[in-house]
Amino acid sequence: MALGPEAFREFFGSVPTAVAVVTTVGPDGRPLGFTCNAFCAVSLDPALLLVSVDEGSRTLPAVLGSEVFALHLLSAEGGEELARTFAGRSDWKFDGVAWRRGESVPDCPVLLDGVLGHAECTLERSIPAGDHRLLLGRMEQVRMREEARPLLYRRGAFAAWDAVPAEIAARP
Repeated sequence: MALGPEAFREFFGSVPTAVAVVTTVGPDGRPLGFTCNAFCAVSLDPALLLVSVDEGSRTLPAVLGSEVFALHLLSAEGGEELARTFAGRSDWKFDGVAWRRGESVPDCPVLLDGVLGHAECTLERSIPAGDHRLLLGRMEQVRMREEARPLLYRRGAFAAWDAVPAEIAARP
């Protein structure tokens, strides 16, 4: 018997996850993006990360075509608005959003506000996985904002991660 989508969502929805926005550029040069909470570290050498993308995503063909993307970890300060904006189906998600072109990967749109940090990536591999596609990205550059607090998502609600012990928060 196949597991239903409700049980799948209940199981994974019970665990708080970090929230990210993935951005890329379309063939017309327009920036595109989507909200994501299925991503992880893969390899230290070379530096690789993984992002899981719905096969129905309108941004996926642009990532596959440009072979570049940026993964933005969202912060509690302004990240929820970004998460909601990029979770929508609008063609104008970047309207009113501050961004610039990437430094190491110039075609990557890099978000400037509401972000804990970002990684500019080149697409290493794309792997079909059920109704999703796994994107392996080679991390070309990383920028972090140490003062920002991570944004978490659990069962439809956003919250800041404030449970950082002082000795961890103070590490360089």
